[in-house]
Amino acid sequence: MAAITELKPEVANLSNDEILRYSRHLIMPEVGMEGQIKLKAAKVLCIGAGGLGSPLTLYLAAAGVGTLGMVDFDVVDYTNLQRQIIHSTADVGRKKLDSAEEKLKAINPFLAIRKFETRLSSENALEIFEDFDIIADGTDNFPTRYLVNDACVLTGKPNVYGSIFRFEGQASVFATEEGPCYRCLYPEPPPPGLVPSCAEGGVLGILPGLVGVIQATETIKLILRSGDPLIGRLLLIDALGMKFRELKLRKNPDCPVCGKHPTVTELIDYNEFCGIRGEEAPVEAGVPEIQVEDLKRRLDSGEDLFVLDVREPHEYQICNINGHLIPLGELPKRVHELDSSREIVAHCRSGVRSAKAVNFLRQAGFKKVHNLAGGILAWADRVDPSMPKY
Repeated sequence: MAAITELKPEVANLSNDEILRYSRHLIMPEVGMEGQIKLKAAKVLCIGAGGLGSPLTLYLAAAGVGTLGMVDFDVVDYTNLQRQIIHSTADVGRKKLDSAEEKLKAINPFLAIRKFETRLSSENALEIFEDFDIIADGTDNFPTRYLVNDACVLTGKPNVYGSIFRFEGQASVFATEEGPCYRCLYPEPPPPGLVPSCAEGGVLGILPGLVGVIQATETIKLILRSGDPLIGRLLLIDALGMKFRELKLRKNPDCPVCGKHPTVTELIDYNEFCGIRGEEAPVEAGVPEIQVEDLKRRLDSGEDLFVLDVREPHEYQICNINGHLIPLGELPKRVHELDSSREIVAHCRSGVRSAKAVNFLRQAGFKKVHNLAGGILAWADRVDPSMPKY
């Protein structure tokens, strides 16, 4: 494990105000003055200032971690507020880094914050990671998870990992010298589209708080070199059943990154590795599309179009454009409900799932089928602003 407890002369002491602030730590023999000074000297980089990053950074700041780095390029949206507790309604439209910095400095004015307003990439990850002791991964997509993992292995930084989906979460500590890395657990990414994002599948708002606090706990244990970190262990959290399970993990000697004979010795193209074209263009190339304005015009003129809604029933209840509901997962067994002689326009929330539906229907012999570009979100933006968005 990288050295994370070296005391810098300029921070190897606590002021009277800091002693009072951290008094409940100082009276614990497991922390004490020595441990609190270690926390003050530590530099932790958090990837993402969203669901996991909110509780993670809030508790690390309150605990007295001296330097917090944050990597994020997004702005606060209304849909974030259900779980990203570092942001408030008044922050909607602000840069997440600016919003988070304001809250963190209000909690602890002794905190040094370093902001990286950029998308983490193979071009900048190693340079950004260089000045930090521990990397805490709060990302929500597979290319960035593999990028964080590989950059941690190559730079010798522990990777405090967390992930969330609906009612389930995971946490572990990867990329230490003695333990496995993320690739040891998941050598290959899942096929594109197999695992829905939080935007598509949803997440219980409380769950990132639960997992983010676990990440903060593991980070502090690593700094203090105390307790039994989640090295070689994957913690599985089932919030619906309120059950915690643990899987033992072993370092894979044949791992292409951290194994005995690594073949990945530099950062690669992680979108290509994960089989996707990148977040800016998630819909497969070659799928015939129709714009929402064209669909509205043609429906208003009375053209014989069949609108196919491939979302889930609970999404249909939120908002709809009176399409025929057949969820994407049910489409293969219900394809007989469709008339191949009619022109079909498939839609979902954003256009990703409906693109898969269009590809399936084309392979099944349907000739006149189009994907509604941008889905019902584009319809709400450009056709009916009164429609609720989710």
